[in-house]
Amino acid sequence: MRDGGAASSGTPNESPSRSPCRSTVESVFREERGRLLASLVRRFGDLDLAEEVTSEAVEAALVHWPVVGVPAKPGAWLLTTARRKAVDRLRRDQAYAARLAILQVEADRADPAPPADTDGELPDERLQMFFTCAHPSLAAEDRTALTLRCLAGLTTPEVARAFLVPNATMAQRIVRAKKKIREARIPFRVPGADELPERLPGVLQILYSIFTEGYAASSGPRLQRLDLAEEAIRLAQILRRLLPAEREVSGLLALMLLTHARRDARTGPDGELVMLDAQDRGSWDRTMIEEGRCLVLAALTGGPPGPYGVQAAIAALHDEAADLATTDWPQVVALYDVLLALTPSPVVELNRAVAVAMRDGPEAGLVLLDELAGEPRLRGHHPYPAARGDLLQRLGRLPEAVTAYREALDLAGTEPERAHLRSRLAEIEPPDPGDRTGTWRRNPKPVSSEES
Repeated sequence: MRDGGAASSGTPNESPSRSPCRSTVESVFREERGRLLASLVRRFGDLDLAEEVTSEAVEAALVHWPVVGVPAKPGAWLLTTARRKAVDRLRRDQAYAARLAILQVEADRADPAPPADTDGELPDERLQMFFTCAHPSLAAEDRTALTLRCLAGLTTPEVARAFLVPNATMAQRIVRAKKKIREARIPFRVPGADELPERLPGVLQILYSIFTEGYAASSGPRLQRLDLAEEAIRLAQILRRLLPAEREVSGLLALMLLTHARRDARTGPDGELVMLDAQDRGSWDRTMIEEGRCLVLAALTGGPPGPYGVQAAIAALHDEAADLATTDWPQVVALYDVLLALTPSPVVELNRAVAVAMRDGPEAGLVLLDELAGEPRLRGHHPYPAARGDLLQRLGRLPEAVTAYREALDLAGTEPERAHLRSRLAEIEPPDPGDRTGTWRRNPKPVSSEES
């Protein structure tokens, strides 16, 4: 259960008969949280109120469902309950209700809501809210953080990981965004057609951040959160139907599909991490790969490439190769050069360094990684020391590799990642204190850290 909701807390003496119901509530809450908040915010115009009554509805479900059974439409039950609680709260607090009414009237005057059957209306309330929270009055980092936390349901640490910033910094951004919405009276509404292009980059970033958390969870017992990845893909598909001419929408959807196509091969029978070189490529979803390849062509045709289209092209090269050795690494490096020119970032430089190591050898890649050693945005980002450990191991610099792997182990958030790093450490055990030769055990078959 994600933090910030009343259902996330349990009671030590909870009866065994209630546990299945709690599991059901948590599952429904994960699936419906964003829709609940989007619907409530659209109805009442207040995000804090929507969050509070959503949590109260989940608490009510934990009380009632074990007694009367899980309803046929649990999401609808939660929404109805939350709406009733919101109305009750507004009736008790007349001043609060009056303030909300004034805000709603002002919003309606500024931009009357279209009829429910308007063809141009966005078909998913959550996607509508993504565009609403991408309002230009909010700082870019604040609006993305708010949307990921409140609508996508990511925890504050998960959002902080997406931006490579401390948890406290991210918490301040979220609070700041909510305060700005209240004080500036930013209306919760569907943007007009002329506003969509301006807000589109923010929405794409939000969808990609959701997908990234689904592809590589920041914490917990599982490597992947398929529910998040698949929801991000679904929303991106809706967005492409609405804006088929926007090439970066095609690029993002292509990137998601080409990456998600490997989902079944990325973990073993017990949930363990399987690196790219060891994956069963026969289990990759070829239908999804073919769809992604077609979208890459759409994304890269008709003008200069965008960042998502370039990343999708890199993913396509991985998916097209028969194995790691036959991957077109020179082309991968060239695409990373383009990506760096479009969106310079230390994470892109990290990925490029790994690709250079595959093209030119581990020494060349290590030189580039060492140039990033002082980059503050890579502190706490475990793939960086993990990549260094891999290249150091391949060069036979085993004591240094152990140090790097241990650093990565301290930073890794999921158990499959930690287990993988422990296995890498076991391959190059430090010398036995009783062994006067001081020899280190080498891994006879180096494994690439490339897993993008």
